[in-house]
Amino acid sequence: MDKERNSEQERVNTIVDKIKNAFQKAQHEYYKARTERSSVEKNYVQNAKINTFEVDDQMETNAEVQQQKQLVAKNVETEKILKRQIQLLSNLKNSPYFGRIDIHENGETSPEVLYIGTSSFNDEQGNFLIYDWRAPISSIYYNGTLGTVSYTTPMGKQEAQLLKKRQFRIKDGKITNMFDTNETVGDELLQEMLGAQSDEYMKNIVATIQKEQNDIIRDTTHDLLIVQGVAGSGKTSAILQRIAFLLYHSRSDLNAEQIVLFSPNLLFSHYISEVLPSLGERNMRQVTLTEFFAQRFEGLTVETLFDKFEQKDSSAINSANLIKEDSTFMHKVKEYVENLDNSQLFFNDLILVDQVIFSNSEIRSLYDKLPLAQPHHLRHFELKNVLIKELKRKIKDELTAPWVLKKIDALTEEEYHSLLGDYKRGRFEDIEAEISYISNKIVSTKFEPIYEAIYNNYFIDIYRQYSDFLGKILPDDVINFNNELEYHRIRLEDCAPALYLRDQLTGEGQNHSIQHLFIDEMQDYSLAQIYYLHTAFPTAHLTLLGDSEQALFHEIQEPQFLMTALKQTINPKKTRMIELNKSYRSTFEITSFMKALLPDGEKIQAFTRSGPLPKLVLTNDNETDIISKLLLETQALLNKNETVAIITKDFKTCQKLLRSFKSKDAPTLITNSDRSLPTGLVLLPIYLAKGLEFDAVIAFEVSQNSFSEDTRGILYTICSRAMHDLVLVSTGDVSNLITAIPSELFTIEQNIKFKQK
Repeated sequence: MDKERNSEQERVNTIVDKIKNAFQKAQHEYYKARTERSSVEKNYVQNAKINTFEVDDQMETNAEVQQQKQLVAKNVETEKILKRQIQLLSNLKNSPYFGRIDIHENGETSPEVLYIGTSSFNDEQGNFLIYDWRAPISSIYYNGTLGTVSYTTPMGKQEAQLLKKRQFRIKDGKITNMFDTNETVGDELLQEMLGAQSDEYMKNIVATIQKEQNDIIRDTTHDLLIVQGVAGSGKTSAILQRIAFLLYHSRSDLNAEQIVLFSPNLLFSHYISEVLPSLGERNMRQVTLTEFFAQRFEGLTVETLFDKFEQKDSSAINSANLIKEDSTFMHKVKEYVENLDNSQLFFNDLILVDQVIFSNSEIRSLYDKLPLAQPHHLRHFELKNVLIKELKRKIKDELTAPWVLKKIDALTEEEYHSLLGDYKRGRFEDIEAEISYISNKIVSTKFEPIYEAIYNNYFIDIYRQYSDFLGKILPDDVINFNNELEYHRIRLEDCAPALYLRDQLTGEGQNHSIQHLFIDEMQDYSLAQIYYLHTAFPTAHLTLLGDSEQALFHEIQEPQFLMTALKQTINPKKTRMIELNKSYRSTFEITSFMKALLPDGEKIQAFTRSGPLPKLVLTNDNETDIISKLLLETQALLNKNETVAIITKDFKTCQKLLRSFKSKDAPTLITNSDRSLPTGLVLLPIYLAKGLEFDAVIAFEVSQNSFSEDTRGILYTICSRAMHDLVLVSTGDVSNLITAIPSELFTIEQNIKFKQK
């Protein structure tokens, strides 16, 4: 094997040299493009300043400026392409590839040796020296075992003989590990990568993609793909690789702007932000559910999932909320709109400063004149056109008002020419035509807010309309909704149905350009919310991923039940659910402990990476004892780990605990507005830890008071954040969820009496 390793290292050396040459060439082209752009921009600025007052030269100058503007845009795009190429080549320099497959295709006289990496690389003759991991033939590396294999190409399914599968670990151009295997990724390589320290960003996992993850990544046939994965199963990583694959697979008609990912919080968005750029792809759009709704409820504060979790009272679940979160509630919205009479519609006055431009009665009168046979959304479209025509008439009537002439007289020379724009002096038949043009600009500018109000449907009183709907369906909830509205707030469970009601009335609110919609932590979304997102992005393929065991707002549901409910909710043509039951994040000992927390935990398969047993630390309910114990544990963990997180059930516990620390020992408190995690010791509630991982986790206050039977999923989620070490601290009677776990799965450090079931 030493001889083969030397041979492989020689190839690596040759490839790295070629990559370095390509890197230097790309850098040269990049700096050249930057210089050209800078030069064109200077010419653009100079030409924009000259010949703008001379009528004879104006058209020539404008044409030249537009041409240079296009050149600037072209140069900027060239720079972006070269910059991405430089980044890719920079990554390849250090680790050009991670896999090799030797295949013999049917009809060929000799075998072919292919090397697989994060991106393709060709020599000057166009020969592939490295194949992109997303290429059709690369799927053999992930799915195939030695022998007859098949892979899908644009020409159909192809067969070949897989003769060898070799895996590499290459760092700084040197092979640090190499072995042949019949598996997707050998345990030796996986052990090495999973045993590494946690980082601020999620790592690129293309070298360790498993077969079941590869099925998710390369699925292009289903319009609803559900990924139900246990904690640490790599579902989020696989979804990011899926996005990279889709961008590669459909490069001619798909770009990153046409993909939206709903993430649970800002921390998570930051955590995954480097995966796609490391593969040479632009990041897709990322948004939280609250951000999405807040953009559509201008002027209102939308409740966040964080707030919802903090205020959740599991002992007194609001039955109205449960009703509003079901998809059948959305059907009731649609029925309500379909049966609305004109007299039941609510309109707003359109006011400019203190002047009513269109009263609600005037708008209602215009609406009443439209054909009753048309559905509301078509009449609404006609109403907008009528209102715009009426606004133009009002503008025309205002042109000769005394205030307009006074405004013109008060204009400076610069302001006057600015209003003229392209229509410079000398282009009008007479001075009256010029004044008329200026008057129109002044009056149109004044009435622009009214035009915007019409365009954005502010003439419809959507909140009174939704309140009226609630009065018919949930009369006891009307006061709650209106009280929140009084304080310019709206609850999360009201957002989807209120927006759906607006969209049904207006026929608007849909984005047909989005081709793929991804929702992470789907178990924290209601069916009503998923229903609305499906209607808001009607042409998008949906990929939903989550873990039913990690539900923070609902009781744990069986995956098949969720699948059935989603199919009934959005009625997709082709549906697929993939379950990922093997957990890779945590050590065997931590995963075994997590499994024991769940009634059906045996379905979870633990990866065989060993570490210390989870430790239960018992202390008196005394501030001095608690902090003393925590300091001992955190210091021990920090001595061998980069990131240690104290995770609590809620934010109130975080705040109370932080006040007990002395400033020099205090952890960094993470809040809902934080976008990144520092290294060292951090303190955060479980909601903000969703999707993240830490070298070590201290689950604080695992007493029975904090974790009863109905919070099993929360405790499981906290424990599942730990990669290498897990410590649980209780200041009172330990939760029955823990005492029911077999004693051999954890150790106990105590200074008070502990009873185990």
